[in-house]
Amino acid sequence: MIQASGLRKQYGDVVALDGVDLTVREGEIFGVLGQSGAGKSTLLRCVNLLERPDAGTVTVAGQDLTALRESDLNRARRRIGMIHQHFALLSSRTVAGNVAFPLEIMGVPRAERERRVGELLELVGLEGRGGHRPHQLSGGQKQRVGIARALAGNPSVLLSDEATSALDPATTQQILALLKRLNTELGLTILLITHEMNVVKTVCDSVAIMAGGRVEESGTIADLVRTPGSRLTREIFPLPEPAPAGSVTLTFAGQAGRPVVSEVVRKFDVDLSILGGSIEELAGDSVGRLRVALEGEDAGAALAYLRASGLIVEEAA
Repeated sequence: MIQASGLRKQYGDVVALDGVDLTVREGEIFGVLGQSGAGKSTLLRCVNLLERPDAGTVTVAGQDLTALRESDLNRARRRIGMIHQHFALLSSRTVAGNVAFPLEIMGVPRAERERRVGELLELVGLEGRGGHRPHQLSGGQKQRVGIARALAGNPSVLLSDEATSALDPATTQQILALLKRLNTELGLTILLITHEMNVVKTVCDSVAIMAGGRVEESGTIADLVRTPGSRLTREIFPLPEPAPAGSVTLTFAGQAGRPVVSEVVRKFDVDLSILGGSIEELAGDSVGRLRVALEGEDAGAALAYLRASGLIVEEAA
Protein backbone atom coordinates (compact mmCIF):
# COMPACT_ATOMS: atom_id res chain seq x y z
CA MET A 1 0.00 0.00 0.00
CA ILE A 2 2.86 2.39 0.89
CA GLN A 3 6.29 2.05 -0.68
CA ALA A 4 9.07 4.54 0.09
CA SER A 5 12.37 4.03 -1.69
CA GLY A 6 15.67 5.82 -1.10
CA LEU A 7 14.14 8.84 0.65
CA ARG A 8 16.56 11.62 1.46
CA LYS A 9 15.68 14.96 3.06
CA GLN A 10 18.12 17.60 4.26
CA TYR A 11 17.55 20.90 6.07
CA GLY A 12 20.73 22.96 5.79
CA ASP A 13 23.45 20.84 7.37
CA VAL A 14 20.97 18.47 9.03
CA VAL A 15 20.19 15.22 7.22
CA ALA A 16 16.69 14.26 8.39
CA LEU A 17 16.30 11.24 6.11
CA ASP A 18 19.27 9.33 4.78
CA GLY A 19 18.24 6.73 2.20
CA VAL A 20 15.09 5.47 3.91
CA ASP A 21 13.23 2.48 2.46
CA LEU A 22 9.84 1.49 3.88
CA THR A 23 7.14 -0.98 2.84
CA VAL A 24 3.69 -0.93 4.46
CA ARG A 25 1.33 -3.71 3.43
CA GLU A 26 -2.33 -3.09 2.73
CA GLY A 27 -4.54 -3.39 5.80
CA GLU A 28 -1.81 -3.42 8.44
CA ILE A 29 -0.92 -1.07 11.26
CA PHE A 30 2.71 -0.10 10.80
CA GLY A 31 4.59 1.74 13.53
CA VAL A 32 7.68 3.91 13.06
CA LEU A 33 9.49 4.03 16.39
CA GLY A 34 12.27 6.37 17.40
CA GLN A 35 13.37 9.14 19.70
CA SER A 36 13.12 12.86 18.93
CA GLY A 37 15.31 13.77 15.97
CA ALA A 38 15.27 10.27 14.50
CA GLY A 39 13.52 11.50 11.34
CA LYS A 40 10.22 9.72 11.81
CA SER A 41 7.95 12.80 11.54
CA THR A 42 9.83 13.98 8.45
CA LEU A 43 9.25 10.52 6.96
CA LEU A 44 5.53 10.80 7.65
CA ARG A 45 5.30 14.22 5.98
CA CYS A 46 7.17 12.86 2.98
CA VAL A 47 4.64 10.04 2.61
CA ASN A 48 1.86 12.52 1.75
CA LEU A 49 4.37 14.99 0.28
CA LEU A 50 3.67 17.78 2.73
CA GLU A 51 7.46 17.69 2.62
CA ARG A 52 8.92 16.83 -0.79
CA PRO A 53 11.98 14.58 -0.45
CA ASP A 54 15.25 15.72 -2.02
CA ALA A 55 15.63 12.24 -3.49
CA GLY A 56 13.67 9.00 -3.65
CA THR A 57 10.10 8.03 -4.47
CA VAL A 58 6.85 7.53 -2.57
CA THR A 59 4.16 5.23 -3.94
CA VAL A 60 0.74 4.98 -2.29
CA ALA A 61 -1.86 2.51 -3.58
CA GLY A 62 0.20 2.00 -6.71
CA GLN A 63 0.47 5.72 -7.50
CA ASP A 64 3.86 7.45 -7.53
CA LEU A 65 3.10 10.64 -5.63
CA THR A 66 6.53 12.13 -6.30
CA ALA A 67 5.77 12.14 -10.04
CA LEU A 68 2.42 13.95 -9.80
CA ARG A 69 1.66 17.55 -10.67
CA GLU A 70 0.32 19.66 -7.78
CA SER A 71 -3.33 19.42 -8.91
CA ASP A 72 -3.13 15.65 -9.25
CA LEU A 73 -1.27 15.40 -5.94
CA ASN A 74 -4.04 17.29 -4.15
CA ARG A 75 -6.59 14.78 -5.46
CA ALA A 76 -4.37 11.87 -4.39
CA ARG A 77 -4.04 13.31 -0.87
CA ARG A 78 -7.81 12.99 -0.39
CA ARG A 79 -7.26 9.25 -0.02
CA ILE A 80 -4.73 9.84 2.77
CA GLY A 81 -6.09 10.91 6.17
CA MET A 82 -3.90 12.62 8.78
CA ILE A 83 -4.17 12.66 12.60
CA HIS A 84 -2.11 15.30 14.42
CA GLN A 85 -0.41 15.16 17.80
CA HIS A 86 -2.08 18.30 19.20
CA PHE A 87 -5.48 17.79 17.51
CA ALA A 88 -5.26 20.90 15.22
CA LEU A 89 -8.95 21.70 15.69
CA LEU A 90 -10.48 25.03 14.69
CA SER A 91 -11.63 26.74 17.90
CA SER A 92 -14.13 28.88 15.97
CA ARG A 93 -15.98 25.80 14.73
CA THR A 94 -18.14 23.24 16.48
CA VAL A 95 -17.21 19.56 16.57
CA ALA A 96 -19.45 18.96 13.55
CA GLY A 97 -17.94 21.97 11.79
CA ASN A 98 -14.42 20.66 12.29
CA VAL A 99 -15.33 17.26 10.88
CA ALA A 100 -17.17 18.87 7.96
CA PHE A 101 -14.28 21.17 7.05
CA PRO A 102 -12.46 18.85 4.60
CA LEU A 103 -15.79 17.94 3.01
CA GLU A 104 -16.47 21.62 2.39
CA ILE A 105 -13.09 21.97 0.70
CA MET A 106 -13.94 18.99 -1.51
CA GLY A 107 -17.23 20.65 -2.50
CA VAL A 108 -19.50 18.00 -0.98
CA PRO A 109 -23.16 19.23 -0.92
CA ARG A 110 -24.50 20.33 2.47
CA ALA A 111 -27.03 17.53 2.95
CA GLU A 112 -24.43 14.90 2.17
CA ARG A 113 -21.92 16.62 4.47
CA GLU A 114 -24.35 16.55 7.37
CA ARG A 115 -25.12 12.88 6.80
CA ARG A 116 -21.43 11.99 6.60
CA VAL A 117 -20.55 14.01 9.71
CA GLY A 118 -23.27 12.21 11.68
CA GLU A 119 -21.90 8.83 10.57
CA LEU A 120 -18.36 9.76 11.52
CA LEU A 121 -19.23 11.12 14.95
CA GLU A 122 -21.10 7.91 15.72
CA LEU A 123 -18.17 5.87 14.41
CA VAL A 124 -15.72 7.51 16.84
CA GLY A 125 -18.11 7.54 19.80
CA LEU A 126 -19.06 11.24 19.78
CA GLU A 127 -22.72 11.08 18.79
CA GLY A 128 -24.66 13.94 20.38
CA ARG A 129 -21.58 16.17 20.69
CA GLY A 130 -21.64 17.77 17.24
CA GLY A 131 -22.69 21.16 18.65
CA HIS A 132 -19.89 21.32 21.25
CA ARG A 133 -16.86 23.56 20.88
CA PRO A 134 -13.31 22.13 21.16
CA HIS A 135 -12.74 23.85 24.55
CA GLN A 136 -15.64 21.84 25.98
CA LEU A 137 -13.96 18.51 25.18
CA SER A 138 -11.41 16.37 26.95
CA GLY A 139 -8.11 15.53 25.25
CA GLY A 140 -9.36 12.11 24.22
CA GLN A 141 -12.54 13.58 22.78
CA LYS A 142 -10.55 16.16 20.82
CA GLN A 143 -8.46 13.39 19.32
CA ARG A 144 -11.62 11.50 18.37
CA VAL A 145 -12.75 14.64 16.50
CA GLY A 146 -9.36 14.68 14.77
CA ILE A 147 -9.79 11.04 13.77
CA ALA A 148 -13.32 11.66 12.47
CA ARG A 149 -12.05 14.61 10.42
CA ALA A 150 -9.22 12.47 9.01
CA LEU A 151 -11.80 9.91 7.88
CA ALA A 152 -14.11 12.46 6.25
CA GLY A 153 -12.78 11.86 2.73
CA ASN A 154 -13.12 8.08 3.10
CA PRO A 155 -9.34 7.47 2.90
CA SER A 156 -7.67 4.12 2.37
CA VAL A 157 -4.55 5.22 4.30
CA LEU A 158 -4.42 6.91 7.70
CA LEU A 159 -1.28 8.68 8.93
CA SER A 160 -0.90 9.28 12.65
CA ASP A 161 1.77 11.67 13.96
CA GLU A 162 2.25 10.92 17.68
CA ALA A 163 -1.54 10.86 18.08
CA THR A 164 -1.43 9.64 21.70
CA SER A 165 1.62 11.40 23.12
CA ALA A 166 -0.47 14.26 24.56
CA LEU A 167 -2.90 11.90 26.30
CA ASP A 168 -2.90 10.15 29.67
CA PRO A 169 -2.30 6.36 29.72
CA ALA A 170 -5.97 5.34 30.06
CA THR A 171 -7.07 7.63 27.22
CA THR A 172 -4.15 6.44 25.12
CA GLN A 173 -5.42 2.87 25.39
CA GLN A 174 -8.91 4.00 24.34
CA ILE A 175 -7.59 5.81 21.26
CA LEU A 176 -5.40 2.85 20.31
CA ALA A 177 -8.40 0.53 20.64
CA LEU A 178 -10.37 2.88 18.36
CA LEU A 179 -7.60 2.87 15.74
CA LYS A 180 -7.44 -0.92 15.87
CA ARG A 181 -11.21 -1.13 15.41
CA LEU A 182 -11.12 1.25 12.45
CA ASN A 183 -8.30 -0.77 10.94
CA THR A 184 -10.39 -3.93 11.22
CA GLU A 185 -13.82 -2.57 10.29
CA LEU A 186 -12.81 -0.19 7.50
CA GLY A 187 -9.78 -2.07 6.20
CA LEU A 188 -7.63 1.02 6.78
CA THR A 189 -3.90 0.89 6.33
CA ILE A 190 -2.43 2.88 9.24
CA LEU A 191 1.08 4.30 9.42
CA LEU A 192 1.74 5.71 12.87
CA ILE A 193 4.69 7.60 14.27
CA THR A 194 5.53 7.12 17.93
CA HIS A 195 8.31 7.20 20.50
CA GLU A 196 6.28 4.97 22.85
CA MET A 197 7.03 1.25 22.85
CA ASN A 198 3.63 0.63 24.44
CA VAL A 199 1.92 1.86 21.25
CA VAL A 200 3.89 -0.65 19.18
CA LYS A 201 3.14 -3.47 21.60
CA THR A 202 -0.57 -2.67 21.70
CA VAL A 203 -1.63 -2.23 18.07
CA CYS A 204 1.16 -2.66 15.52
CA ASP A 205 1.54 -5.55 13.10
CA SER A 206 4.91 -4.30 11.79
CA VAL A 207 7.48 -1.77 12.90
CA ALA A 208 10.49 0.20 11.71
CA ILE A 209 13.00 1.52 14.23
CA MET A 210 14.65 4.78 13.19
CA ALA A 211 17.73 6.60 14.45
CA GLY A 212 19.75 9.36 12.84
CA GLY A 213 17.53 9.54 9.77
CA ARG A 214 17.94 5.86 8.94
CA VAL A 215 15.87 2.72 9.42
CA GLU A 216 17.89 0.42 11.67
CA GLU A 217 15.42 -2.47 11.70
CA SER A 218 12.14 -3.16 9.94
CA GLY A 219 9.69 -6.01 9.54
CA THR A 220 6.68 -7.70 11.06
CA ILE A 221 6.77 -7.94 14.83
CA ALA A 222 6.37 -11.71 14.54
CA ASP A 223 9.50 -11.94 12.37
CA LEU A 224 11.60 -9.49 14.37
CA VAL A 225 11.06 -11.20 17.72
CA ARG A 226 12.30 -14.41 16.09
CA THR A 227 15.46 -12.71 14.80
CA PRO A 228 18.58 -13.20 16.96
CA GLY A 229 19.97 -9.87 18.15
CA SER A 230 16.81 -7.93 17.24
CA ARG A 231 16.81 -4.42 18.73
CA LEU A 232 13.01 -4.52 19.00
CA THR A 233 13.17 -7.65 21.14
CA ARG A 234 15.86 -6.15 23.39
CA GLU A 235 13.80 -2.97 23.91
CA ILE A 236 10.50 -4.75 24.58
CA PHE A 237 12.15 -7.25 26.93
CA PRO A 238 15.05 -5.38 28.54
CA LEU A 239 17.52 -7.54 30.42
CA PRO A 240 20.74 -6.44 32.14
CA GLU A 241 23.62 -6.12 29.69
CA PRO A 242 26.10 -7.55 29.18
CA ALA A 243 24.72 -11.02 29.78
CA PRO A 244 26.62 -12.93 32.50
CA ALA A 245 29.25 -15.31 31.15
CA GLY A 246 27.81 -18.76 30.56
CA SER A 247 24.18 -17.58 30.62
CA VAL A 248 21.66 -18.27 27.86
CA THR A 249 18.93 -15.93 26.60
CA LEU A 250 15.80 -17.64 25.28
CA THR A 251 13.26 -15.83 23.11
CA PHE A 252 9.99 -17.61 22.44
CA ALA A 253 6.92 -16.75 20.37
CA GLY A 254 3.92 -19.05 20.26
CA GLN A 255 5.39 -21.47 22.80
CA ALA A 256 4.35 -19.49 25.90
CA GLY A 257 1.65 -22.02 26.75
CA ARG A 258 3.97 -24.99 26.40
CA PRO A 259 6.08 -26.05 29.42
CA VAL A 260 9.33 -26.08 27.43
CA VAL A 261 11.53 -25.26 30.43
CA SER A 262 10.21 -28.09 32.59
CA GLU A 263 10.39 -30.43 29.57
CA VAL A 264 14.08 -29.78 29.04
CA VAL A 265 14.88 -30.14 32.76
CA ARG A 266 13.17 -33.54 32.94
CA LYS A 267 14.40 -34.81 29.59
CA PHE A 268 18.09 -33.94 30.03
CA ASP A 269 18.49 -33.92 33.83
CA VAL A 270 19.95 -30.40 33.90
CA ASP A 271 19.76 -27.62 36.47
CA LEU A 272 18.15 -24.45 35.15
CA SER A 273 18.19 -21.16 37.06
CA ILE A 274 16.05 -18.24 35.88
CA LEU A 275 18.01 -14.96 35.98
CA GLY A 276 15.31 -12.68 34.55
CA GLY A 277 12.66 -12.32 31.89
CA SER A 278 9.12 -11.29 30.95
CA ILE A 279 6.19 -12.15 28.70
CA GLU A 280 4.15 -9.74 26.55
CA GLU A 281 1.19 -10.01 24.19
CA LEU A 282 2.41 -8.86 20.77
CA ALA A 283 0.47 -8.91 17.48
CA GLY A 284 -1.97 -11.40 18.98
CA ASP A 285 0.74 -13.78 20.18
CA SER A 286 2.37 -14.41 23.56
CA VAL A 287 6.06 -13.58 23.26
CA GLY A 288 8.71 -13.77 25.96
CA ARG A 289 12.40 -13.43 26.69
CA LEU A 290 14.08 -15.41 29.43
CA ARG A 291 17.67 -15.41 30.66
CA VAL A 292 18.78 -18.62 32.30
CA ALA A 293 21.84 -20.45 33.59
CA LEU A 294 21.95 -24.08 32.46
CA GLU A 295 24.22 -26.67 34.08
CA GLY A 296 24.66 -30.39 33.58
CA GLU A 297 26.45 -32.93 31.37
CA ASP A 298 23.71 -32.72 28.75
CA ALA A 299 23.45 -28.92 28.71
CA GLY A 300 24.53 -28.83 25.05
CA ALA A 301 21.86 -31.34 24.06
CA ALA A 302 19.30 -29.38 26.09
CA LEU A 303 20.11 -26.20 24.14
CA ALA A 304 19.80 -28.09 20.86
CA TYR A 305 16.39 -29.34 22.00
CA LEU A 306 15.27 -25.78 22.80
CA ARG A 307 16.37 -24.62 19.35
CA ALA A 308 14.53 -27.52 17.74
CA SER A 309 11.43 -26.48 19.72
CA GLY A 310 11.43 -23.13 17.94
CA LEU A 311 13.08 -20.94 20.59
CA ILE A 312 15.79 -18.40 19.74
CA VAL A 313 18.81 -19.42 21.81
CA GLU A 314 21.61 -16.90 22.36
CA GLU A 315 24.60 -18.02 24.39
CA ALA A 316 26.70 -15.44 26.23
CA ALA A 317 30.44 -15.60 25.69
